[in-house]
Amino acid sequence: MEFTGVTYTGLSITDQETLDKLPNNFSDFFGQVNGIIAFNGGLHIRGCVNAPDWHSIKYYWTGEGALHKKYEELDEQDIPFGQDCLGDQFLLRNLTVHQLSGETGDLENLGLTFEQFISNAIEDPMNFLSLQPLQQFLNQGGHLTPGESLSVYPPFCTKESANGVSIKNVPTKERIDFLANFYQQLKDLGEGQQIQIKIN
Repeated sequence: MEFTGVTYTGLSITDQETLDKLPNNFSDFFGQVNGIIAFNGGLHIRGCVNAPDWHSIKYYWTGEGALHKKYEELDEQDIPFGQDCLGDQFLLRNLTVHQLSGETGDLENLGLTFEQFISNAIEDPMNFLSLQPLQQFLNQGGHLTPGESLSVYPPFCTKESANGVSIKNVPTKERIDFLANFYQQLKDLGEGQQIQIKIN
């Protein structure tokens, strides 16, 4: 594995229980590194740790932040092993990587094993991970620190986003909570309906 733009590597494994639950194809990866943030924040692979929460597979799989409790498309067998810079999630379901849109809850089967997913990300991170928003943020002088994700306004799923979006860095937990809340309010609306977003 030769990741570029590494800004964080996980320390020692402190959550052996979760590691023991992971499929065997994770073993080689976690034998080398207990999670990582690469491509200047473009990809975050979580680790088997009890803290911090934002880096914990357990927190978003079976813990307080369990994503399957927030998104109808997920179940408790889906393993949320990572995310992109915008808070869209990468999950392992039946040994195949799926991508969850945080805004809409849409779940896409990428048809890749974990190893193939990592290989594709390393080979062409810009296009495979759709890092254009991150590149815009970096070009504007921004910097993502570990534990942060990008927030965009208006959300990409709205028609208004075609005119451009503003981008800022926010804590990852805050971003994931916002996306889950946005999805909950959006999921029962029909296509083309209007929504009003209040910014506190």
